[in-house]
Amino acid sequence: MATPNKPSLIPSVMEPQKKETFGNLGPWSEPSWYSSLASPYYNESHKKLRDDIRAYVDEKIKPYMLEWEENGEVPKQARMEWARSGYAFTDVPAQYRPKDVPGPAGIPVAEVDVFHLIISTDEGSRVEGGVGTALGGGSVIGVPPIVAHGTEEQKSKWLPGLFNWETSFCLGITEPSGGSDVANILTRAEKTKDGKFYLVNGYKKWITGMPWATHMTTAVRTGGPGAKGISVLVIPADSKGLTQRRIPNSGQKSGGASFVEMDDVLVPVENLIGKENDGFKIIMTNFNKERFIMSVGCNRKARTCLSESFAYANKRHTFGKPLISNQIISHKLATIGRYVESHWAWLEHIAYHISKSPLGWQDPDIAGQIALLKVHGGRILEMANREAQQIFGGAGYQKGGPGAIIEQMSRDLRMMVVGGGSEEIIADLAVRQETALAKKRGWKL
Repeated sequence: MATPNKPSLIPSVMEPQKKETFGNLGPWSEPSWYSSLASPYYNESHKKLRDDIRAYVDEKIKPYMLEWEENGEVPKQARMEWARSGYAFTDVPAQYRPKDVPGPAGIPVAEVDVFHLIISTDEGSRVEGGVGTALGGGSVIGVPPIVAHGTEEQKSKWLPGLFNWETSFCLGITEPSGGSDVANILTRAEKTKDGKFYLVNGYKKWITGMPWATHMTTAVRTGGPGAKGISVLVIPADSKGLTQRRIPNSGQKSGGASFVEMDDVLVPVENLIGKENDGFKIIMTNFNKERFIMSVGCNRKARTCLSESFAYANKRHTFGKPLISNQIISHKLATIGRYVESHWAWLEHIAYHISKSPLGWQDPDIAGQIALLKVHGGRILEMANREAQQIFGGAGYQKGGPGAIIEQMSRDLRMMVVGGGSEEIIADLAVRQETALAKKRGWKL
């Protein structure tokens, strides 16, 4: 007697279930939740943001980005459109945003979470050169200390202008004498006798976005040596005694990295962020978000190296067969894929912790994790770009042509590896941070 057919709980391999797909469908060319694997982290608002920002970048930025990079500047109109698009400055609370500037993809800013940040950063990192930086100026790293630690008066004064470029910020930490060694900065700020101003003298170097900044969120020394003598001041860029000049770097030309000199610059005491001599903590917690954002950027750029190489290896024929048919080429692509995917999973895990922590980005438990995340992301990007240039051959060394993005990235990536803290310094930070936390949890040697 024949057994009646019963519906199977497992979809037949002969009848695959139709899946939603998005973006580049090549192997590992997009985060896996886009087209292949289920994820607990993303909902419909995340998908909408992804869809909208992808369309914006593809239409309004990518066709022009290499030209803008070569010119060393993004046109003012493009910067203005980006500021008012809703995708920029999502950490600025609603009460400081113009009513006619929506949240990203129409999402109320109060509902924007760390996974929205991942998406906007990841999609924005499809833009090469310093163009992504130039679109928002250095405000993405110069504004968070004001949002997190500024007074209501400071926020009301400076934040609304971000959306029409009346205000634009950069972050002044690095000095000619050192970058990652924040505790030993030399720029000095002393109060005038009447107590109304700080008199600032010193230098800052490699300050991203400075040519378009109206203000520089600046680390200064107001007290004695070491971390306990540091404060954060917002210094107007048009102050008497402040001069700047652009630094000709090998990459990220349109990012506007600059050298800044301050000679007896008077800054109102009302421009102090937080408490005097309490700025080191503000700077360090600001690094958490900056390094996380850079880690996301490293991951996407490594993906770009992978996807561009995959496509080229399938189209390019050598010795009468596609380049991809050589096992060594497939191995290179597989290696990039496993590094990119595992790094992305780590990114999401840390993001989940941040979303659940009452302290968010200020959580002291995440500094070491994020530091290593950035080190790993930088290493992956270096490897991915090298292997991409090997696959492209001469085309990966040429400006213009099929490997133009790979060539551009080879000049830009050093900024991704060194910026936000060099890997040697922040790897050591991670060891010290995790050791202290382990001992706090009861670890005994």
